[in-house]
Amino acid sequence: MKRKVAPLIAAMAALFLGQATLQGTTIFPLWKKNFAPLRADLTGLDPSQLLFAFAGFRELIAGILWVRADAFFDEGNFDAVLPMIWLVTRLDPHQIDVYATGMWHIAYNFTDEGSRSDRRYIPSAVALGREGARNNDQTYELFFETGWLYYHKIEDDYPEAVKWFEQAAGHKDIMTARRNLLNNVYQRNNEVDKAANYLYGLLEESQERYKKAPNEFVNMQNRDTIEQNYDNLLVRMAQRGYLAKKEGYYPSWDYDTKPPFDVGFSAQVTVIEPRVIKIVGTWNVLPVGTRIRVVMRDADYPNAIPAGMKWYQGENINLDPPKDRTFMQDQLFVKNQRFNRTIDMGRDRTMYPFTSDKYVIEFYYNPRQAPAYIQDKFGWNGEGMTDKNFINNEVRPGNPVVYTRMEVSRDQIERRGEWKDVAPVFQTKNYAGLAPTQVDQGVIKVPGILEQPKTQSAPSTPGKAPGISANE
Repeated sequence: MKRKVAPLIAAMAALFLGQATLQGTTIFPLWKKNFAPLRADLTGLDPSQLLFAFAGFRELIAGILWVRADAFFDEGNFDAVLPMIWLVTRLDPHQIDVYATGMWHIAYNFTDEGSRSDRRYIPSAVALGREGARNNDQTYELFFETGWLYYHKIEDDYPEAVKWFEQAAGHKDIMTARRNLLNNVYQRNNEVDKAANYLYGLLEESQERYKKAPNEFVNMQNRDTIEQNYDNLLVRMAQRGYLAKKEGYYPSWDYDTKPPFDVGFSAQVTVIEPRVIKIVGTWNVLPVGTRIRVVMRDADYPNAIPAGMKWYQGENINLDPPKDRTFMQDQLFVKNQRFNRTIDMGRDRTMYPFTSDKYVIEFYYNPRQAPAYIQDKFGWNGEGMTDKNFINNEVRPGNPVVYTRMEVSRDQIERRGEWKDVAPVFQTKNYAGLAPTQVDQGVIKVPGILEQPKTQSAPSTPGKAPGISANE
């Protein structure tokens, strides 16, 4: 009997030692890295929530709350979703979908009657993405989502977009199509050489994958897509004069970016009703699709920069943005060399409270945001674009843009006092009204980008309210 027990005890001892070794070298470090409660920020939880957290039900409660949040979202009760997002990420910081959905919800879904998103929430979306990436650095997902926020929603902070996309691309689990997108971000950040080198590296990798598995359709498709993008980029580097500039012979030859195209920007803003503005103006670019950014905000809006904001404002996820501040941002769609848009900020008074005494209206166009067919004329950095009045090299250092601003008082936007019966009108000094062909909205012209517009006779300047000076 003793002979049978001894081997059994030895086997049990070996298993025990093996389990202890495995626990110490693999299981515990993995748990500590990905699931340890120390990574959760439990500050701000009430006593009952803390009780569940310390009792080990954090993930369970977080899952139940997220299901409830989804129901609120389906009901359109968006305000109720925000505290749910905050609570779920406090209880379970590894809910990647909650972080990603929360960022999208905060940045995109709080809108007014005109589908304009509430920009006051974006700093919170940025902070949420940064926190999510920090808590889930084992995967690419929240690095990509944060980069996408800078690339797509914020648009003109491309250095930040590059930083986050590069971190996402450094993860092995990133999806191929998303990793390829980094070359577009390099181009918008005026890092064209880097984009070309990146595409070349991707092309080599895709060719290797195709050689190993030529019958896999996705391998062939990915290789062909990257090859086409790489070819297009090389052609554009030549035709836009990028390579010529590097070699110093740009002045000697013609390129698509020469001569610089005069965009002929002008604008007029009329406060047609309290909190309702009508914007009309000119833009010489003939192809359909150009969009000019317009911003109306408090003159002293915290962390404001020209036509934008410092979107990273610290790690605090403030889901209750300043309710006494106004920050409206929209895009003026250009058609037939003009824009004509009415913006009603009177129906959503919680989004546009107008409690300050002074406001600014800003117009902004950054060629780096332009689609490729526009950049074929303007260049990556606006070298093929000019404007007699509003080219600005200071508001985005190293990045020439079209920019101007107008100042408006609260009485004027509210149509109070002396403005009750007189519509305030503001306009750039070069505004001369719209030509008849520009007023016509029936037919959209579809010319080529290289076609220079003919000079058009403008009608007489429309009436302007007495006492209003033109702003530039």
